[in-house]
Parts: sequence; structure tokens; C-alpha cells
Amino acid sequence: MAAVLQLRPAAEAPPRNQRWYPEGTHITVRGLTKRFGDATVYDNFDLDIPKGKITSVFGPNGCGKSTLINMISGILPHDGGQILFEGKTARETRIGYVFQNYREAVFPWMRAIDNIRYPLQYLGIPKGERQERLDRLVASFEVQFDLNRYPYEMSGGQQQLVSIMRALVVDPEVLFLDEPFSALDYEMVMFLRGRLQKVLAERQVTTMLVSHDLDEAVLLADEVLLLTKRPTRVADRLRFDAPRPRTVDTTVAADFIATKTRALEVFLQEVRR
Repeated sequence: MAAVLQLRPAAEAPPRNQRWYPEGTHITVRGLTKRFGDATVYDNFDLDIPKGKITSVFGPNGCGKSTLINMISGILPHDGGQILFEGKTARETRIGYVFQNYREAVFPWMRAIDNIRYPLQYLGIPKGERQERLDRLVASFEVQFDLNRYPYEMSGGQQQLVSIMRALVVDPEVLFLDEPFSALDYEMVMFLRGRLQKVLAERQVTTMLVSHDLDEAVLLADEVLLLTKRPTRVADRLRFDAPRPRTVDTTVAADFIATKTRALEVFLQEVRR
């Protein structure tokens, strides 16, 4: 996944061997600008995303949540600014991305197992190591269905799990999740939330999650990034340090309720503004 980055002049760029971004930061965004016609979504926007943590992105409808992660991941070009991953570009970074619409994300002509291993053919990984990666993923997610089936033979939740595993099989440095559970039934949502938390905690993958579900945004995140209406700014950043794995029981705990209440207050202020 690559991006054409519009960087600041070379004279301003720091030396490659010198860390210039804040300690503990993985993704650094400076001066980000994005317009759609006459509408300015981001204007000179700055952001730091911590390394090895899950950051959920929440805000009013149309504020540019998906636009933000699409620009950072390199899917969508931006009009100005700089996006770097510990000083590297998106082109130099292993990135995984899970889309909302699993039906369009998986290849219907490939078996599930072939969908998952598909990205490995571009990484020059020996065949034996490819199988080892697949075996580790299958064990981590405790897959109970036949991966030799085709997508049309699987449920929506199973197809989305295949999509998630395909994003993780490359051992990404950064993972982007765009509403990954919004089209699934609640039982499958609970299952995938639990398994994904486990895998991300084990691998310490820097993750950005876009969600329209405030409970989900708080439950899964180490930090909730609350955005304003556009032109979009950061309204607040809320830490949530509850121990993992987090379950439905977490949602009735005092710290969860307090974090969600504060997030809702910020959100409603923006909606009414």
C-alpha cells in the first residue's frame, strides 16, 4: 500500500538517523490538508499516534474519520502536509488494512486460505515461513471453520475474519480498521473483538480503529481520539487503561462509564456547535 507524500522542503527534513518525533510516537502527521472541491476537511492538521497502542477515532458524521486513516495509510492522497512512520514513508512501512465491506474485500474466486496468504507472495517469503505464519494466525484466532471453503460458502463474520487475518499475515507495523464489525451480528462482533484484542496485544501492533459505535471505540482502545466538525481538529484525547482482555463486563465498570461519559459530552458539544 503506497502513498505519494507531499513533504515539506528537503531543507527542513531531519536526518534519517536522527529521531525528531516525540518519544513513543509511531505515526507523525504535520500540516495535513485535504479538500474535496470547495469543502475543506483538514487544514494544517497535526497528530501523533503512539507506538504499539490501539487508537480509536470517533467524531461527528462527516468529520473525516475514514478520510484520516485513508490518507495516513496511503489509500487516499492528501493536498498538503507530511505523514511519516517513525521517520519512514507509507511506502517504506508494512501496513495492514481491514475494510468495512468484507464482501468487496475478499477475492470470491479464491479459497479462504488463499485469500489469507495472498499478500505473502509479494514479500519474497520462503514457502515454509509462509505456512508457519498461517499456522500461527489460525492458532491465535482459534479458527473453527474450514479455510478451504470459498467466501460465498461462509458467513459474513467468517469472511471478515479472513479479511482480518489477511491484513495480519504480513506482520504489519501499523494496522488500520475501518468500521470492521459494523455489518456483523452481535455474537460474531463479541467473538472478533475478543480475538483481535488478544492478537494485537501479543504483537504490539500500532492500530487505528474508526468506529461509529462509542461503546466499541472505548472498549477496544488504549486512547480515544475525538474529532471536531470540519475543518477537523482534535477535540480531546481520552486514555482508557482497563486491563485486557476486555469483555461485556468491562462496559459496566466505573472507569469505562466515566470515559464513555466524557467522550459523549465532547461529541455532543461538537454536534450542537
